[in-house]
Amino acid sequence: MSELWRLSAVELARRVKTREVSAREAAESALQRLDAVNPTINAVVAHRPEWVLQQADDIDRAIARGEDPGPLAGVPVTTKINIDHAGFATTNGTRLQENLIAEVSSPAVDNLQKAGAIMLGRTNSPTFALRWFTSNQVHGRTLNPHNPSITPGGSSGGGAAAVTAGIGQIALGTDIGGSVRYPAYACGVHGLRPTSGRVPVFNASSPERAIGAQLMSAAGPMARTIGDLRLGLLALAAPDLRDPWYMPMPLVGRDVPLRAALCLRPGGMQIAREVEDALRDAAQRLADAGWTIEEIDDTPSMRETALLQERLWLGDGFDALVDSVARDGDPGAQAVVDAARLKVKDLPADVISRSLVRRTTLLRQWRLFLDQYAVVLMPVSGELPFPDDLDQQGAAGFDRVWEAQLTMRALPAMGLPGLAVTTQLIGGVPVGVQIVAAHYREDLCLLAGEAIEARGVPASPVDPCV
Repeated sequence: MSELWRLSAVELARRVKTREVSAREAAESALQRLDAVNPTINAVVAHRPEWVLQQADDIDRAIARGEDPGPLAGVPVTTKINIDHAGFATTNGTRLQENLIAEVSSPAVDNLQKAGAIMLGRTNSPTFALRWFTSNQVHGRTLNPHNPSITPGGSSGGGAAAVTAGIGQIALGTDIGGSVRYPAYACGVHGLRPTSGRVPVFNASSPERAIGAQLMSAAGPMARTIGDLRLGLLALAAPDLRDPWYMPMPLVGRDVPLRAALCLRPGGMQIAREVEDALRDAAQRLADAGWTIEEIDDTPSMRETALLQERLWLGDGFDALVDSVARDGDPGAQAVVDAARLKVKDLPADVISRSLVRRTTLLRQWRLFLDQYAVVLMPVSGELPFPDDLDQQGAAGFDRVWEAQLTMRALPAMGLPGLAVTTQLIGGVPVGVQIVAAHYREDLCLLAGEAIEARGVPASPVDPCV
């Protein structure tokens, strides 16, 4: 079997463009790898081999005509089941949308295709993308390639597991509460949540989202190298008028001093010893690369920012979510709804307008804070990747998960970019760190991430453990 699937996206695109290999060879290699390992981990839940090869042939013909195929020439990429991809069902992991076939693709998917990517398949997520674990009653459970007893993360768990196992070089996910960053962390790869509005998104198959989701959500790439994330962002960030929140900002901002803040316990959160060790190690890696490191006690209002995220998420349309979850019947989604009821019951009728006003104040605080540092280094999660389905182990299990994910929940409320960088394995379990920067400064996240990556990360792709 050809092992082109092992190459980075950057290297594979280079070889395809120079005709060292063909896009068809890349596609065949990706399909062979998918057939070999996907039955074990169930990361890709829909794909059409004949169409994959047709895309590859189209790219090869374009190159033969002397045309530029785009920055992702011949690179196999997967897309998440809650993102419209024309001709495929946008199931969102629920039986209620099992037959919701998208007529047109989301701008993010279109941008990948315009950049020359080969769309390899659709990746799994939890029902309604509600959990940091990945299972549903439509497509089943996705397993972590490193260790099937721990979560692959969620909600973009299928994409992270696919990339980790060598099924595609880049996976497209979405993040409104850590759904790109946490799966990357759990699976031992990298994941970039761009600034809200950086990557255009729109699902024509579904009603307009509530205002909280519009303000906080983002679509972004997961990959095995920082270079591949940079390439993925270049493709994804192309303009599309269908997303009114899209901002055509430069991908590289002004030069700033290489100054990083290290915050071990934002919001006073408790962190495992292994998480602290990973953060201090990452800070030393940055220092070795010429960065100035300042350890700080806290960031602005992490707890209140997380509370704001809850209110913007739950304050509009919660009753409809309760009804949909009940009709679907997924126990994981039900556990989330049951826990959220306690958070919703005392919300005032004007919670959304109050939250939007308070958001302005908090945004001001965060912008002034992030103007002092190029990046802030902080935990992805307070714990190593959770045992699978920990959130269904009663109130204590759910509360443990909720608390450990403080930064995952809080930062989207501010629309900030965040990068999860994997750094090592501890007893076969991945651990890593999160890098946060000011709005539209993904370039600074990636610059710091590259310096950390250069000093060693877990080997990938991996053969799934069973």
